[in-house]
Amino acid sequence: MRKYLLTLLLLSFGVLTWAQGYKPGDKAIDFKLKNIDGQYVSLADFKEAKGFIVVFTCNHCPFSKMYEDRIIALDKKYKPLGYPVVAINPNDPKKQPEDSFDKMIERAKEKGFTFPYLFDETQEIARTYGATNTPHVFVLKKEGKDLIVSYIGAIDDSPREASKASKKYVEQAVDALLSGKEVQVKQAKAIGCTIKWKEM
Repeated sequence: MRKYLLTLLLLSFGVLTWAQGYKPGDKAIDFKLKNIDGQYVSLADFKEAKGFIVVFTCNHCPFSKMYEDRIIALDKKYKPLGYPVVAINPNDPKKQPEDSFDKMIERAKEKGFTFPYLFDETQEIARTYGATNTPHVFVLKKEGKDLIVSYIGAIDDSPREASKASKKYVEQAVDALLSGKEVQVKQAKAIGCTIKWKEM
């Protein structure tokens, strides 16, 4: 009985940790996930990077589709400056077949993705980071060997029309980091589709 209660307590703690995810200022973990080219990618592979724009996204979600061109633009603008985009699909393809690995390859080719598009098959990274939606962005800054979470949330405040965005949260965060300044808006609500979790 005592062993059972201890196990239950540990499991509860684990679920609580997953549910909380990261907050700005936390140290993020690196990962090693399968890219659409079949190779495994980790953030440590980007030796020259100053940080990362990690985007949890997917194929099927209308919000993810509306933001695809903006995600490509972020990569083209900030990769040369040291902040490449790394996209991760966290969805269970059994629940959403359009988000299967094969469909990821098709979508990346169709849109001309300029960045890695990784598959979080176990959903461990999405749970650890605290991603809830697609798209959901985590801007990370390298500090020595650490990856510091500097911004969490939406790309901007206008999902449907890029031209009407008055607050470009990710750009403002990365621009501040590149200038050595404090990020003013560290969190903004991620608007999109909920992540399709596996059955526990």
